[in-house]
Amino acid sequence: MLKQVLLGIFDAMVILTIGFIGALFFLFTTVPSGDLKANWSPAQTTTLYDKTGQHILYEMHGEENRKVVPHEGISDNLRKVTVAAEDDAFYSHNGFDVKSIFRALKVNLQNDHISQGGSTITQQLARNVYLTREKTIKRKVKELLIAIKIERSNSKQDILDYYLNTVPYGANAYGAEKAAQIYFGKSAGELALDEAALLAALPKAPTYYSPYGSHRSELLLRQQAVIQRAADLGLITKEEALEAKKENTLAKVQDFKSKIEAPHFVFYVMEELEQRYGRDVLDAAGFDVITTLDYDLQKLGERIIEDGVNNNVKKYGGSNAALVAVDPKTGSILAMVGSKDYFATDIDGQVNVTTSLRQPGSSIKPIIYATAFEKGLQPETRITDARTNFGPDGSGRDYIPRNYSGTFRGNVSMRQALAMSLNIPAVKTLNYVGIDNAINMAERLGIDTFTQRQRYGLSLAIGGAEVTLLKETGAYAVFANDGVRQTTTSINKVINSDGTIDYANDPANGKRVIDAEVARKVSSILSDNDARTPVFGPRSPVFIEGRKVAAKTGTTQEFRDAWTVGFVPSLAVGVWTGNNNNAPMKGGADGVFVAAPIWHSFMVKALESVPEESFIAYTPVAKEAVKNIDKGSDKDVLEASLPSGVKHKKNIINDKRPKGWSKKEWDAYKKSIGL
Repeated sequence: MLKQVLLGIFDAMVILTIGFIGALFFLFTTVPSGDLKANWSPAQTTTLYDKTGQHILYEMHGEENRKVVPHEGISDNLRKVTVAAEDDAFYSHNGFDVKSIFRALKVNLQNDHISQGGSTITQQLARNVYLTREKTIKRKVKELLIAIKIERSNSKQDILDYYLNTVPYGANAYGAEKAAQIYFGKSAGELALDEAALLAALPKAPTYYSPYGSHRSELLLRQQAVIQRAADLGLITKEEALEAKKENTLAKVQDFKSKIEAPHFVFYVMEELEQRYGRDVLDAAGFDVITTLDYDLQKLGERIIEDGVNNNVKKYGGSNAALVAVDPKTGSILAMVGSKDYFATDIDGQVNVTTSLRQPGSSIKPIIYATAFEKGLQPETRITDARTNFGPDGSGRDYIPRNYSGTFRGNVSMRQALAMSLNIPAVKTLNYVGIDNAINMAERLGIDTFTQRQRYGLSLAIGGAEVTLLKETGAYAVFANDGVRQTTTSINKVINSDGTIDYANDPANGKRVIDAEVARKVSSILSDNDARTPVFGPRSPVFIEGRKVAAKTGTTQEFRDAWTVGFVPSLAVGVWTGNNNNAPMKGGADGVFVAAPIWHSFMVKALESVPEESFIAYTPVAKEAVKNIDKGSDKDVLEASLPSGVKHKKNIINDKRPKGWSKKEWDAYKKSIGL
């Protein structure tokens, strides 16, 4: 019986083996030949446009931006470091590397999808020349079989030369010759070792590692690793590696001379496209990409940022600024100015500050109050602004925050507290709603940077955690859109080379993340110029004559960051000012003085042709209901949530008349708010 079972298993294995070999043989006979000269065809150009399709922002060239050079036109340095970076077994395998395949297979099984290919240089060449970019098992098998044919039909020298003439290096450069010209102003045959290593570092992720992008430090780390790997493999000497590592290669990189509009936005789009399609597809597909960029708003933003920085650097020592504009109803990024000047290396202009983590100061407060309103508190809820000890903050010291002015305003409403940006009420509100609940609110609004919850304390209420300008502006856009969140996007449509639509953004995919009443309460407070007047004055830069706008400023410690984020129902705009190296600005560089004027100038111009819009009013609760919430009209409802034994000092109301106010105006205002 056992013998029969074993014979049956053996027969089945023989049949399966024969079938597998037969299938491989069939595929082997049907896949193209390895004749590279006869089968190589260049990639098509992918073009990025503004939202109208009229303005070309950037072209990802195929044939038009490739120059094929012979073997002698390519530096030996580049060959060596390319093998080290992409395929260190290149000279010993027959087209595929078993170790790499099993390593990639392990990763793919862990991820439950094909994320790594384990491809050799020959396999990459087979894919570039013969195959589509789809990530399927069948394509991988074909790739492997074609690689074997290529190895049989071509020398290693020819294979590497073809690879170096086809591989994309970013910045529209396809092939080593064009890459060397664009980046270093020389031919591929003239590349020094450090320059060659920088180029060899790029093909893995050309957009991410671009020397013109936001990840230059990561590029240098990869370049150094490539040099070291080449030395470890014996392709270069240790002395050569040491000398190459000492070179300041980025200083040799030329300014990007190809036509590019809105460069920070373009690189952001390219990263979004890479996430959607993968690098290989973008390198050859010939897409027409209709982005979300409003060309006129982008140019307006660039001019205003430049003017604003020129003013700030003189008065306050702020050498940089950034601006982003979002359509709340669609999530479309309409303008993205990542720095004063993308090409200014003295301010790290390539860094896109709109996507960089910075502390937001008080501009985070609306999210804290939105959490409170969701829990049933109201803009009319009373809260005490007084010196408060919140107990140990985790560092061994008691947390006793202070208001920016150094004074306190006593019993105020939540409307007044948020509008005047009072710190003590904001911290008390966070203490009441809970840090986890506030972070949950932030995440629903699209802020996903508060990842280590255990690290955050009550200082979160006044900007003690990092966020990006783009994500915070997107969160404000939810308030503008009545509680419905549209995922921010830079792409409207992707059109194939044959004219068919490959992808189209659908604004109908918006999701309600907070109740409309909560959004309306926040919008009501942020657009209440009377409520913020005691601190900011009646005609501050967040006030626009003849138009209702909602806005909030923010300033961090030592004036390292200054923010203004605001909106109308059809447009949300965020502005950051400061220094990329995190150096403090001069004293007095508040958000209202350095960021708000930029925001104001942009909003005024951007809204010139937009009809005046009104915010939908929230439904106020009955006065008796507010009293019930407060347990008495003047009692601080948040008092009970404070640590045991905490007592306020005597309430102190700042009764000093603001500069520019007459006594009559000030007395009338105090009476109107019950002071």
